[in-house]
Amino acid sequence: MAKLSIRDLDVQGKEVLMRVDFNVPLKDGVITDDTRIQAAVPSIKHLIAGGAKLVLCSHLGRPKGAEAKYSLAPAAARLSETLGQEVKLAPDCIGAETAALRAGLQPGQVLLLENTRFHAEEEENVASFAKELAGSAEIYVNDAFGTAHRAHGSTEGVTHFVAKSAMGFLMERELEYLVGKLENPERPFLVIMGGAKVSDKILVINALMEKADAFLIGGAMANTFRKAQGYHTGNSRVEADKLDLALDILKNAEAKGVRFLLPADTRVTQEFKEGAETKCTAPYEKGGETPDGWEGIDIGDVAIGEFVEEVAKAKTILWNGPMGVFELDSFAKGTKAIAEALAANTGVTIVGGGDSVTAVNKFGLDDKMTFISTGGGASLELLEGKQLPGVAALSEA
Repeated sequence: MAKLSIRDLDVQGKEVLMRVDFNVPLKDGVITDDTRIQAAVPSIKHLIAGGAKLVLCSHLGRPKGAEAKYSLAPAAARLSETLGQEVKLAPDCIGAETAALRAGLQPGQVLLLENTRFHAEEEENVASFAKELAGSAEIYVNDAFGTAHRAHGSTEGVTHFVAKSAMGFLMERELEYLVGKLENPERPFLVIMGGAKVSDKILVINALMEKADAFLIGGAMANTFRKAQGYHTGNSRVEADKLDLALDILKNAEAKGVRFLLPADTRVTQEFKEGAETKCTAPYEKGGETPDGWEGIDIGDVAIGEFVEEVAKAKTILWNGPMGVFELDSFAKGTKAIAEALAANTGVTIVGGGDSVTAVNKFGLDDKMTFISTGGGASLELLEGKQLPGVAALSEA
């Protein structure tokens, strides 16, 4: 946490370039979820109040060149509404016209630059592009944790062309919880891992194996573990080339004395659609398995009971990845039960980015969690113990 913070800056009358994450979902040009915009507002308001001439930059989607459908115009409009003041959208993130708009900014005014990914040099982190993006800004603030694991022009490159680089409130909070709170967690420390692939989470599991007291495993990755143990998994999604890896993880947990709980049973279906018939397998320890023609889409009822009990005992919980296909209500029971159990827990509950965040929001429990990370890939890399380029590039405190 020894990085310069937005709290440490004197921005009065200075041009400040701030990287935000306005990569919001759009449908027909309308923002369907503005969580990421709202998450940046505290830092934006702080800089405006301090008298900064504020220039914001962000990417949106994966455009191939300057595609109009990836314009940040909807974000500029939404931010204007939120702040109660005009936020102009520059026609580009670099160029003479944009430089002129930046030069005309008065203290307390905000300008949003057009999508940084309209230029290939952004992702290639070309120095000349980063220098032009930095422009005449004296200070750079990074509050886009979700992109901090990428060394792009707007996340790493610009730091070489400003006097000071600091983390915003959102970035600070992400590091406080994903690094600080997990450094010496209050015990028992429980890690809940879900999602489709063991291979996506192996580095996180190995890193957290050094700290966790127990793991709960759900999602399709649980099928891979059960298959590795010799159980029949029917038509369930399994990483057939990762069975040895799954067995290694189980052996490692046993050797370290870490409790590694797989679902006692699985909710299965023959049709992957809303309203499809589902049933739970018998518990695996009693010979249960997934029949041919059926596939696992959630943890079963026995597993739900056991997992909820574990959550209730924990003092620190990290959750990354759903228990099943929660997007369809028929298959959402396990994920919802875990979300509700976390909401009822009085300890530290951290939701580590990605689909778990979507699930918590879907069930209206976001305000019941201690902390919800805004970064999927970034939070995973941080939990793996990796250094994030966008954080490493910031000035030391």
